[in-house]
Amino acid sequence: MGSNIRTELFAGLTTFIVMSYIIFVNPQILHLPDGSGLPIAATMTSTCLVAGVMTIIMGLYSNRAFALAPGLGLNAIVAFTLVLGEGLTFPQAMGVIVAEGILITVLVLVGLRRYVMDLVPLELKKAISVGIGLFILFIGLVNGGIVKTGAGTPLELGNLRGLPVLMTAIGLVITIALLARGHRAAILIGIVATTVIAIILEKMLNTGQFGPGQAQVPTQWIDTPDFSLVGQFSFRFFSHMGIGVAILTILAIMMADFFDTMGTMVGVGSQAGYLNENGELPDAQKPLLVDSVAAMAGG
Repeated sequence: MGSNIRTELFAGLTTFIVMSYIIFVNPQILHLPDGSGLPIAATMTSTCLVAGVMTIIMGLYSNRAFALAPGLGLNAIVAFTLVLGEGLTFPQAMGVIVAEGILITVLVLVGLRRYVMDLVPLELKKAISVGIGLFILFIGLVNGGIVKTGAGTPLELGNLRGLPVLMTAIGLVITIALLARGHRAAILIGIVATTVIAIILEKMLNTGQFGPGQAQVPTQWIDTPDFSLVGQFSFRFFSHMGIGVAILTILAIMMADFFDTMGTMVGVGSQAGYLNENGELPDAQKPLLVDSVAAMAGG
């Protein structure tokens, strides 16, 4: 498809850096605010294992450059809705995700998922991918300190004189300038350059504006992975929630997963040149099947 080893390496490294936040955010969410949730080390191991293995399978089986990782919306549903809200144990909550993955895999195997995707107008598919992009943009604005939760309003401007906002602006300028010049590694260079500049400025100024979560040099670089959470799921949520509520919960999560994947495939597929003149992804059955199996593996 006109690629080469250098392009693939840069693309893979850029994708990893852009997505690597999930390695830390997913365990933090599932750990719960009071620390009573899943252990961080074991959750991090499971996150990396499933994302890495399923992304490799996606590339080898479907020959499409779609990376897979846990979704921020679904892990929040598991932690705050199923566990804290419904009172499920984490194995039971993961059982809900496995059940959703089984259901959506069946839909792929019978061709219904692809059929429904083809029925959705192209404009709506693009709108979904735009919505996902805006959600990611919002996360960036919050993490960059440009906006924050308001007192009486959902959002308000952050401290625009702070160092995080300055670094956000510098990162955007570097990345946009490189993109305008057609540099293929623009995003990767922008991320690395901004990180280096931020570390240098923080060491020089010692403002502490990046908060207590700023990166520190680890005391231990290598450790044994904790696989204790692998396979820890239970279908006893049916008896806990009741059959009706359990089925509705599975369907609700499946719908979120369904349209999230559709929007992502259209957005990424459009940028990669995968779509045909009708805005459809040829041979979409393969990436859809891998994505569905990944939903099961994520539980």
